Amino acid sequence: MGRSGAPGSEIAVAIIDDQAMVREGFGALLSAQDDITVVGSAADGSEAVQLVRRTRPDVVLMDIRMPRLNGLDATRAILAMPGLEHPRVIILTTFDADEYVFSALRAGASGFLLKDATAEDLVAAVRIVAAGDALLAPSVTSRLIADYAARPAPREPAAELMVLTPRELEVMRLIATGRSNAEIAGELFLAEQTVKTHVSRVLGKLGLRDRAQIVVAAYESGLISAGR
Repeated sequence: MGRSGAPGSEIAVAIIDDQAMVREGFGALLSAQDDITVVGSAADGSEAVQLVRRTRPDVVLMDIRMPRLNGLDATRAILAMPGLEHPRVIILTTFDADEYVFSALRAGASGFLLKDATAEDLVAAVRIVAAGDALLAPSVTSRLIADYAARPAPREPAAELMVLTPRELEVMRLIATGRSNAEIAGELFLAEQTVKTHVSRVLGKLGLRDRAQIVVAAYESGLISAGR
């Protein structure tokens, strides 16, 4: 279902990539799914902004390196549009480099996949992100952990985390170390639905969009640091 939550509603997807073969290949793959509709494609970031404003997709597949306006700047522009229910953005790139991972997440992307991901992984990513979850490849989470763990640890977590309960902090910490809801439920001896409730409260209290932003916030706030 799309973000409207209506049973049977289709997920509207826009594809942004400067290579025509990539746009056509992804478009054919996604259009073959019963629950996904490709509403348009664009060859650069500037066209992407106009396409999103016109078609209002649920999910945007966004390349990083493109002419005129790159994917990171286009993502920031799209997520800053006023008066629009912002789409979820999956950054799709051939460049498996830390700088792109961090920049994409900070720009507000909900997912990050390499272009060599399988067809099944791409389709699953669209569905996961459209449902409101974030999708981070395991290598992305592990590099985030390694990068932030190597930085000097702050004396204590940032003050903005004080609005969270001890249990919510623990759930946030486990999300940041790559655990799924099911894994968190098992580790904390909670029902998975209870974990989902805690995740929703963390998002609401901290004004975050999804799990990807929880991961970044946990490290940047000092909740997770070297040796923890």
